[in-house]
Amino acid sequence: MTTQLALTLTDLRLLAAAGGAAPSLHNSQPWRFRPTPDLTGLEVRADRSRAVPAADPEGRALHISVGAALFNLRVAAAHLRRDASVRLFPAGPGTEPCAVLDLAAPARTTRPFGADLHAAIARRHSSREPFTNRDVPERLLAGFVEAAQDEGVTFALLEEDGVRRVLALTSEAEALIAADVTREAETRRWLRLEPAFDGIPLAALGSHDRDARVPMRGFAGHPPRHSTPAGRFEALPQLGLLTTRLDGPADWLRAGQAMERIWLLATAHGLRASVLHQAVEIPETRWRLRDPDDGPGHVQLVLRLGYGPPGTPSPRRRTEDVLDDPAPA
Repeated sequence: MTTQLALTLTDLRLLAAAGGAAPSLHNSQPWRFRPTPDLTGLEVRADRSRAVPAADPEGRALHISVGAALFNLRVAAAHLRRDASVRLFPAGPGTEPCAVLDLAAPARTTRPFGADLHAAIARRHSSREPFTNRDVPERLLAGFVEAAQDEGVTFALLEEDGVRRVLALTSEAEALIAADVTREAETRRWLRLEPAFDGIPLAALGSHDRDARVPMRGFAGHPPRHSTPAGRFEALPQLGLLTTRLDGPADWLRAGQAMERIWLLATAHGLRASVLHQAVEIPETRWRLRDPDDGPGHVQLVLRLGYGPPGTPSPRRRTEDVLDDPAPA
């Protein structure tokens, strides 16, 4: 008979802090966590009041963010020596909660992901700085591909022609975003000039590529209201595409878990990462991101990996702002 282990308030706060450290579009942090009535699990819910509708009208990026938070919760559960059994959309596709974690049973292994990733959660954040031209070892790249497969997602690492094609599409999408007054205004609304719990602080904007090869997002507008320093970015970035077979909310959650699993593994090995998201926000460029030779699939995001400075972390909402009080028994 399995022993039922109730979560303490300390456990719940540790879990919520880990989930809340996940990446999200514009650092919007669109999630909430609710303990199950018996305190042996956690519901993961989308906070649609924190949506980014101009850039993400279907809620795809929102669900990817929630999926990333879900993976962090799984890592934190392993740290608490709990087995994390996950059900996606238990009430049906697109409903709430997005996922329920059953954490009642003790862990069967202390390293369910092949490495202890808990310490990497606090160290992981986007680096919008130039990376070096040092190659990522093949064994690490193979590990990232395998990690994505474990989450039901394909991670395709791009060769030179593919990198140049994706960079061109990202530049095209960035220009379209710059010409869209609504999108530009929304992006600027998430720029933080004063201390805050969400959004992008000026210090986290990073640099722009002096040679215009790597198109970083223009958070400060076009032309920029707040300039970022020019830097010499890597000649040929290491890019990977996260792709799912279908394109519904459950697939987006899986893509978010795969992204965060790769990102934490990369962080644990001293790598930095950032997301080139512009091309997946525009339907025309998103469709053209897909390599027809790879067969059918839906590109969910572009991940840039490499060695370089850590960048500046973005702020996080307080635990009490994302964790619901336990319901009375």
